[in-house]
Amino acid sequence: MKLSDCITPQGLNLVKYSGKDFVNKLGLEIVQGVVGSILKGKNVRDLTESLTQRRVLLVSSSIIITYLKGLSSFEDFEESLNNLVKQNVRTQLTAEEKKYLLWFIGLTGKSLQNVIRGTDLENYIDIFDSNLKDICVDIEEIYGDITLQINYNEQGYFLKWKNLLRCLLAAGAATLTIRGSEKSLYGKTFEKFVLGSVLTILGFNYIEKSDVSKSEKVFWLSERIDKRESDATLLIKAGVGIRFDIGFIGKGNTEISLDKVSRFERFMEFRKKTYATTTIILVDNIGENSRIASMAREIDGYILQMRETYWVYRLAMILNERFGYHSEILNYTKEQSLSYIDKEMQNVDLNVFFGTNDSIYLEEE
Repeated sequence: MKLSDCITPQGLNLVKYSGKDFVNKLGLEIVQGVVGSILKGKNVRDLTESLTQRRVLLVSSSIIITYLKGLSSFEDFEESLNNLVKQNVRTQLTAEEKKYLLWFIGLTGKSLQNVIRGTDLENYIDIFDSNLKDICVDIEEIYGDITLQINYNEQGYFLKWKNLLRCLLAAGAATLTIRGSEKSLYGKTFEKFVLGSVLTILGFNYIEKSDVSKSEKVFWLSERIDKRESDATLLIKAGVGIRFDIGFIGKGNTEISLDKVSRFERFMEFRKKTYATTTIILVDNIGENSRIASMAREIDGYILQMRETYWVYRLAMILNERFGYHSEILNYTKEQSLSYIDKEMQNVDLNVFFGTNDSIYLEEE
């Protein structure tokens, strides 16, 4: 028997998670509701925090059960756990199994790069083993001895500090991984959903970039031109295009937003035609003293804050005033536009906005 055999299937399934998995588990109707809320100024982090907490607790529970299964399957399990991890990661494990087992020695994928830094993993494990023993002695001196009795599958276990510290460390590493991965998972998923939904609601048609049959009032998602990526490209009419860049970036990350302002050129080649392009950047929040708005004006672009209740209405006004495009949402007041978004959101098919490779490993930033 290998240590990886003790990993619960439920926990292993959470090591790799895709946008489609997320939607299937949560339900398309709920996800549409979240997207609709973002279009009305709500924060995606607030809307998804309960989902993050659920994943953290599911994985942490899996770690406890995996540890108990190890106790029942291996002699002197805690004393030999480091060596079991060392032996097991040498074998042909799946990427998910390897990431999971590394949590038991306090490593995430990112810390494997930053802490180990290409050196011998075995040397790290030896140092880790000594460090864990020293910490256990210190904790016993501070708090005294402890014994926790657990009954699982009609079998009793008595856990001491070293057992508990191991599980706490693994759960902590898993939590770091999950917390960091949410930025990628929810960001990549909801960025596409928000862009696709808002442009659809404003009256534009989604196409694949390879579709040569249409070139007016159409958009596509995610392209790469001259090593610079735009999250969406909108063609209003012949010769006129808009590049969109979106990020759920708060006011504490102004340097990232500043980079977005100057990312794109003012012209692009598409189907052997030159399009004059304008950049529109969508971010969650901008600090009061930020230079981003003025910098956007300098490049003849715009930056909108998705925390504003009527940001979609403002986008429609920009398209109208700058390009002469009139969206139906402008037939309503700003206040009425929120009900219009709710109604139109029911007709948006989010499935068409999934990319061909939306699988995301749990990995912290």
